Amino acid sequence: MQITRRQLDKTTIFDVSGDIDLANSPAVRKALLKEIRDDRTPRVVMNLSNVRYIDSSGVASLVEGLKAARDVGSRFILFGLSTSAREVLQLSRLLRIFEVYDNEEQALAA
Repeated sequence: MQITRRQLDKTTIFDVSGDIDLANSPAVRKALLKEIRDDRTPRVVMNLSNVRYIDSSGVASLVEGLKAARDVGSRFILFGLSTSAREVLQLSRLLRIFEVYDNEEQALAA
């Protein structure tokens, strides 16, 4: 898995590629929480278009990012969910809790 960070005005975009699973979710959690809690970035966007698979620990990391964003008044946005990632969030009934868009343009315009 690889995470790269881009800055666009007051928005941080994380481009994630690979699987978000038990081995990799701590890195995702660490990057998200630093950006949200420590740096207080107003809007954090996760590009998941190159993520094929998310397991329960990956979902937990995303939920923790969402909770941290709500705690500090930031927005946490996901876009580019693969069919399997969308299915995992839908089965766990979390898809409606997250702010989800199809592509980067929609996520940034929101």
